[in-house]
Amino acid sequence: MRLSNVLLALTAAAANAERPADVSMCDYYTKTLLGKENTPENQALLVTLLVHTVILGNYTTPNVGIAVPGLLAPAVVNGENVNLLPYFSGEYATTNRGDPQGVSVNFLDGGGPAPLLQNKPADDETSNQYFLVTHLHQYFGTLIGCTYQGYPAFPAYAGAASMYQVHKFMDLNFAQNKYFIDQHVLAAESLGFSAADGKIFGEHLYDVFAVRCGPPTSIVKTQGPQLQSTCLTSDCPQAEDAECDLYPAVAPSSPAGSSAAAAEEKCDKEQCRQHLEL
Repeated sequence: MRLSNVLLALTAAAANAERPADVSMCDYYTKTLLGKENTPENQALLVTLLVHTVILGNYTTPNVGIAVPGLLAPAVVNGENVNLLPYFSGEYATTNRGDPQGVSVNFLDGGGPAPLLQNKPADDETSNQYFLVTHLHQYFGTLIGCTYQGYPAFPAYAGAASMYQVHKFMDLNFAQNKYFIDQHVLAAESLGFSAADGKIFGEHLYDVFAVRCGPPTSIVKTQGPQLQSTCLTSDCPQAEDAECDLYPAVAPSSPAGSSAAAAEEKCDKEQCRQHLEL
């Protein structure tokens, strides 16, 4: 079991960085990029800009001119076509809701890009989109060390503890993981994170998620060590201290029979919470 303190790793400054070693990325860039004091509201804004740039691509200021295509755009990675949109739109039946196989869920049912462009998670607080995006805000707030997280204006992460469990029916390969992670690094650097901090951010996302058979790893302290590997195919590099016996073989889910039905699916708050907190 690896009791890896990913939070400490992600908040530690590189030796040649301007950010002091005892200041987290979140605390540092809230002040330097937004010109605002560290408060729950301001740190939530920084994370919102980061997450929404990851999803949409470049859409806001600050922006230092680094191009970010965004998760929803198709791409070619290492000569392989990558298209992550069907995992969000419900075209693929790959969402883990505790059943023996994945189900189709539309995570763009709360207005899609339009509310994200307004720095809102969704137009509809009962939508799958609202719960997914708010959990992304909370998760990445934890990853980059937001010290004012946990207040009503910026709640602590309350989603699934194991990213493997969330993604196990997706059968994601290395090219897909690489594109996903690289969008986070590009988004951070496009907002003005230093190249050194972008490197730290990316390396730890790769080390924890883009590997096969990763040992139980603690991301959110209160949730303890959990299985976190999201790279599940044979082309994924095997983790150091791999524990492959903890990752049983899972048949990948097939495309959904009706993406139109998925587009209309909604859940009430309790159902959404159960679906996203596996």
